Amino acid sequence: MIRLYRKTIEPLLYAIGYTVLLLFRAIGQSHHLYFKRREILEQMFIAGVGSLFVVSIVSIFTGMILGLNTGLGLRDFGAEGQIGLLLTITLTREMSPFMTSLILAASVGSAMAAEIGTMKVSEEIDALEVMSISPVRYLVMPRIVGFSIMVPVLCVYSAALGILGGGIVGHFQLGIDMISYFQDVYYRISSVPGLKDLYVGLLKGYVFGVSIATISCSQGLRTEGGAIGVGQTTRKAVVTSFLMVIFSGYVLTALFYK
Repeated sequence: MIRLYRKTIEPLLYAIGYTVLLLFRAIGQSHHLYFKRREILEQMFIAGVGSLFVVSIVSIFTGMILGLNTGLGLRDFGAEGQIGLLLTITLTREMSPFMTSLILAASVGSAMAAEIGTMKVSEEIDALEVMSISPVRYLVMPRIVGFSIMVPVLCVYSAALGILGGGIVGHFQLGIDMISYFQDVYYRISSVPGLKDLYVGLLKGYVFGVSIATISCSQGLRTEGGAIGVGQTTRKAVVTSFLMVIFSGYVLTALFYK
């Protein structure tokens, strides 16, 4: 039992405590936002523009797949014209934040963990501390801020492309009128439940962005063992980010949609 605690539970508790403390330390450096604006804009560019192509492709085809399967299922009940409403609810509330966050965790989050991990094993982090430069202020805070800003923006972009992809499939394969489709989309988004779906989706994107960036930076700062350690850090950052996105997504959905 003691060996099990030392091998599994103790490292897990240490990792959780270190990551949470790192987030609070980054929040404590928020008064340096103006002075680190260039680094924040650079991280926003990496997370946003750098991921735009893959997010676009995945979003369009996700909307097309959801639209086709939903429409074929509803056709048995003569209600295939309702796919605009269903796609808007599904994409804005759940799928777009979830899908976008997983893409960014696998691409940007892994690169973030590998970059900081390489700096750690090459003792660049120690050099910053020797020069009285806070690694949290210099490396972590700009990445968390930039990432948390761009993920909600990409969530909206992803939802829009997914709805467009669903409309294309609905029109050409299910015979749904495009005008009626987008009227249903507008009706849902402009309604009170639709606005709630949009706000919850944005909140999820923000929470996912903060979680992924913090976990990636935490894993990078705790890297040991040279090149092999960097590879293990990258893998752990992606896996932990995936699990955190799934868990926090469920918690937020249960919290807002009881």
